[in-house]
Amino acid sequence: MPTFDFTPDLALDPTLALARQLIARPSVTPNDMGCCGILAERLSALGFNCETFNRDGVTNLWARRGTAKPLFVFAGHTDVVPTGPLEQWTSPPFAPEIRDGKLYGRGAADMKSSLAAALTASEAFIAAHPQHPGSLAFLLTSDEEGDAVAGTTIVVEALKARGETLDYCVIGEPTSVNTLGDMIKNGRRGSLSGTLRVKGIQCHIAYPEKGRNPIHEAAPALAELAATVWDQGNEYFPPTSWQVSNIHGGTGATNVVPGHLDIKFNFRFSTASTPESLQQRLCAILDQHQLDYEIQWTLGARPFLTARGPLAEAASAAIREVCGIATELSTTGGTSDGRFIADICPQLLEIGPVNASSHKIDESVAVESLPKLSAIYQHILVTLLRP
Repeated sequence: MPTFDFTPDLALDPTLALARQLIARPSVTPNDMGCCGILAERLSALGFNCETFNRDGVTNLWARRGTAKPLFVFAGHTDVVPTGPLEQWTSPPFAPEIRDGKLYGRGAADMKSSLAAALTASEAFIAAHPQHPGSLAFLLTSDEEGDAVAGTTIVVEALKARGETLDYCVIGEPTSVNTLGDMIKNGRRGSLSGTLRVKGIQCHIAYPEKGRNPIHEAAPALAELAATVWDQGNEYFPPTSWQVSNIHGGTGATNVVPGHLDIKFNFRFSTASTPESLQQRLCAILDQHQLDYEIQWTLGARPFLTARGPLAEAASAAIREVCGIATELSTTGGTSDGRFIADICPQLLEIGPVNASSHKIDESVAVESLPKLSAIYQHILVTLLRP
């Protein structure tokens, strides 16, 4: 296994230079602002065939080098969330600045530094192994922080139509907690939302016998739903969670029994349950309480999981080699574009910098972590694609 250079003179680090170039582009979702073009130019120079799948103002890039298996893919997004109040930033969010050992700017942590690290890792790997087995690819979008309907899912569907599948995928989402490499994500929970309307009969509150109060009728069912154990989770996932996010009933007057009660809720669920089983069990409880209701469901994401195997072992070994620590496999947090990629990729991990400042004012990443993240990615490539 080669020794990886962490570039003692960080000011000359190529990953830092590219991260700053990307952060300088104000690519607020769904705008790419030329970020994919910067990356595509360097990928083309490495022999990647670059294709764009643009739709509704979203830029999507699929770049592949080689045609053989196994296929290793770096995936990620060039878009960032809005800056928030500019006057609260210590330095302009799209004028990357280094101070106190950190690189500041919108997208520094989420996830332009990871994109830069994946690119420089690929350059170093190809320079050392120009005839490597298998194939290397990049799947990039500018629609991850927004609606995510014209982004990664579009590329995945196009690859499906061509019969292409991925063997390994690393997404550069910020996953570390306190220091680079202390946590990586090997899965994410699914998200199932519902909008429930419990119907009653509106009437004068002084004559409740003339109506039917949906709040009173729904309360016991809500209590049972809140107390229900939906599953026990498993080795990788916590138990499924059901939470009410919004509830509204009534006209605003104190003397009117409302005609209906509206409730919004969400399941964050593991691979121990399915959307269908959760829907059936919830409706069974509502039926048991004899509620008159209607419900609309929205499946935001199915859960995905990569168990211990070649990719997880390669990532753990890389972090141990580069950072000198043991990493934790975790499925905590929200969701990512991994929910789309998992349909065509059996082994998928999220590996990135510390997440503490993502989406915040003065978003930043430790400068010293940039060459190390590139080295982690390169180490994984060497393990899985070296001749």
